[in-house]
Amino acid sequence: MNPTQQASAAAKFRAMHQSGCFLLPNPWDIGTAIHLQRLGFEALATTSAGFAFSRGKHDGGVPCDEMLAHIREIVEATPLPVNADFESGYADEPEGIAENVRFCIATGVAGLSIEDNTRRSDAPLYEKELAVDRIRAARAAIDASETGVVLTGRCEAWLVGDPDPLHTALNRLVGYAEAGADCRIQSPAFIFPTG
Repeated sequence: MNPTQQASAAAKFRAMHQSGCFLLPNPWDIGTAIHLQRLGFEALATTSAGFAFSRGKHDGGVPCDEMLAHIREIVEATPLPVNADFESGYADEPEGIAENVRFCIATGVAGLSIEDNTRRSDAPLYEKELAVDRIRAARAAIDASETGVVLTGRCEAWLVGDPDPLHTALNRLVGYAEAGADCRIQSPAFIFPTG
């Protein structure tokens, strides 16, 4: 996908968010992407778990380079805007997030999400300030690319068994919006467009 096509897909994806609710199905391979397009869906979102399971791996068990190749494959299979489930950005620190987001943007995506799940049992969510800084770094990388890619900040409080998931999610989602997330999700998927 060339930069003009990517910018157009990102603009369409942003307009979809601003117009209200829509269904965003999750293909896990080229065949499901094409099938979902033929069914009439207007945009797609990759699924980290679905792709991992199709490879016989656990969710979170796919390395960054393999996930980037998969995302590119889905983007190239259809003209629809594609949002990348980019897990936790494949880095802990904001600098690593920014670098990996640049790689993800280069696949041609119209949007991408960054979650705050550390996948560690001792501290399942990134500390709030670091989580916000990670979203801020992703936003800066997107802005520098001038692609208009839509950024979603994901709070995984319910999925990791946080003792007060509603409070944690609401508190973090406000921080993610302030850091530049276009949309915020508390998983399971309740989406809150910013603005």
